[in-house]
Amino acid sequence: MKLGFGLYRHMLNEAHYKFAKQCGATHLIVHLVDYFGHNQDNADQPIGDKKGWGKAGNPNEIWTYEELKALKKEINSHGLELEGIENFDPAHWHDILLDGPKKQGQMENLKQLIRNVGKAGIPVFGYNFSLAGVSSRMRGPYARGGAVSVGMEGVDTTPIPNGMVWNMVYDESAPEGTVPKIDHNELWERLRYFLNEILPVAEEAGVQMAAHPDDPPMPFVRETPRLVYQPHMYQKLLDMNPSPSNNLEFCLGSIAEMTEGDVYEATDTYSRQGKISYVHFRNIVGKVPNYREVFVDEGDMDMFRILRILKKNDFKGVLIPDHTPQMTCNAPWHAGMAYAMGYMKAAISHLNDD
Repeated sequence: MKLGFGLYRHMLNEAHYKFAKQCGATHLIVHLVDYFGHNQDNADQPIGDKKGWGKAGNPNEIWTYEELKALKKEINSHGLELEGIENFDPAHWHDILLDGPKKQGQMENLKQLIRNVGKAGIPVFGYNFSLAGVSSRMRGPYARGGAVSVGMEGVDTTPIPNGMVWNMVYDESAPEGTVPKIDHNELWERLRYFLNEILPVAEEAGVQMAAHPDDPPMPFVRETPRLVYQPHMYQKLLDMNPSPSNNLEFCLGSIAEMTEGDVYEATDTYSRQGKISYVHFRNIVGKVPNYREVFVDEGDMDMFRILRILKKNDFKGVLIPDHTPQMTCNAPWHAGMAYAMGYMKAAISHLNDD
């Protein structure tokens, strides 16, 4: 098992690379979508409201091989490895999610993007096939000592306006109205199309496509259906296409928030299959629609038990804190992340001594 950090776009700089290295990380998962273009002050994770996180990127400019290669070289120069990229820009695939008229053209662009990722030597691409994306979250003093974190107090049932998907606005001039309602079967069929198109390209490029579970894992959010809101639904996604590139972005917090199943059993099931590309190693208290994100050592999960399961099943991927409560100091994000990484590093060292 390897330790890493997840860095947002505005954190892709020397200061954050040095911080990651100093904490003991060896790998990075990076976000190239600019969720914080409208507000980067003390941004540790996007929350948004009914207007979403902000504006999506340029629909005509996918991330090129040259810029990906340059980013990888920059990260490598600080003694770190670039393990993966997390999330497509909604501007690049909104009609794939919505089954819109630009679906075919967007799919060809995504295929080229995955070829670029593979050519640059980046082994993993994480994604979340969802219309509402990460929604219904609130910020508050939810963790130990009143540390600021995020949680959920009921689900957001506000319909998604036209021109928005995955919590970002891709068309500011979209006509009035809301995203048409669909059922779960329709969303699964849209996913099937995506997998059948992208996975052969990913295989050829040497890239693992890693699916994130729904966050929050509710059957419906903002009047749109969700795909993986119980642990067993991950298996349906894997069985939909048996490609070796069809993998999982295993978010422990999201899985522990689910109302059915068992997070330890799920960890064992999917790591035994060798289907976990990387792990979001974070802890929570509660279940949807009422949960809190807390420090890694104070939640409902026994994180050391999770590590024992991963070791037993020979998991060799990367663990990242994903996000963590912010601590009361001059560097809230840094302190929270350093605390999480210290715990993870000590736990794995202890595990390896057993």
